[in-house]
Amino acid sequence: MKIVVLGAGVVGVTTAYYLAERGHEVTVIDRAEGPALETSFANGGQVSASGSAPWAAPGVPWQGLKWLGRADAPLRWKPRLDPAQWSWLMAFLRRCTAEAYDAGVTRNLTLGRLSVTELRLLRARLGLDYHQQTKGILKIAKSDADLADLRDKAAKLTAKGAQVRFVDAAECVAIEPALEPAVAAGEVRGGIHFLDDESGDAHLFTAQVAAAAEEAGVTFRYGTAVEALETAGKAVTGIRTSSGPVACDHVVVCLGVGSRALLRPLGIRLPVYPVKGYSVTVDLDGSNIAPAVSLTDEERRVVVSRFGTQLRVAGMAELAGNDLTIDPARARAVRQALDDLFPGLARLPDARVWTGLRPMTPDGGAIIGAAPPWANLTLNTGHGTYGWTMACGSARLVADLVSGETPPLDMGLVSLARFR
Repeated sequence: MKIVVLGAGVVGVTTAYYLAERGHEVTVIDRAEGPALETSFANGGQVSASGSAPWAAPGVPWQGLKWLGRADAPLRWKPRLDPAQWSWLMAFLRRCTAEAYDAGVTRNLTLGRLSVTELRLLRARLGLDYHQQTKGILKIAKSDADLADLRDKAAKLTAKGAQVRFVDAAECVAIEPALEPAVAAGEVRGGIHFLDDESGDAHLFTAQVAAAAEEAGVTFRYGTAVEALETAGKAVTGIRTSSGPVACDHVVVCLGVGSRALLRPLGIRLPVYPVKGYSVTVDLDGSNIAPAVSLTDEERRVVVSRFGTQLRVAGMAELAGNDLTIDPARARAVRQALDDLFPGLARLPDARVWTGLRPMTPDGGAIIGAAPPWANLTLNTGHGTYGWTMACGSARLVADLVSGETPPLDMGLVSLARFR
């Protein structure tokens, strides 16, 4: 079939490659001038299937109230005269229950484990090198309360089949020696080690897969904005773009936060809202005090990953619409989190600050699959903070569906229908 994939982020590019492997004629359209230049550009770099719990959880509303008014709060909400923001927020709050959280953990773990398997297979097939680190991810805690919470999470994840173990402060240093000063200073008291998880440069990975996709015959139309989907009856007949119309037999929407506005004229209401995140990247200049293993800080709500000679810290969540303005106070908070753990690394002169918009659903899970009543339209969006984690698994599901094959998991877990 002649398939058009909308979006050249990590989700769109992997989807295009998987479809090309099945023999389809694939075109990718993106408004940027290259692959992975928006949300996938400077994210935290974690491929964290075991740690991909939904944000909606018991206690989150109360924690959010305590953070109100703080410029450096990990979660910040800017009320807007936008019905989409309010409806998303209400749907999110309704899912802050133990039952919904447990269901979300199961869903994300199922897709995440498939995705990590697919990532490893793809890496081997293409001989990719994107500064991947395969020694797991270490989630660290400073307070007694956070430590107890992590111990409980480790037990529950182990019961679901995840490779996770609770570790004390000494074991944290054994896993990542660069944490020794932070442990001595009381900044780290223990944590959990996700043994099967990974990290790497998502932008570099996407660029390499895009190059392989081009070699496999995929056409990339960069610098081309998607304006609307053309339809006839119950089928999409083409895409109206800034460079003219594009005909197709099938469309796969991987536009992240842009998916919602594109699909609304077709009667499809996606519960996807942009949640802004920050990252700070520093050059290491041969420093030996930087970690090699990717870290998640439970208290500060940040992740730290190393890509060769670069170190990145990423975090923050801001419900403020499509605003990509850099707030200096929030950028400083991200830098400070890095400085607390590894003093001296968050040097202000050469630290590069970036923001991106995560396409979040209220239940923290991706939306993949059919878009009734449109027979030749497939969704692959709403991955939130887990786009890099879920990309290869999502691409496998879409390739199976479009090719008429049976996907390896229950599509009801990730379908749009779960929100109705």
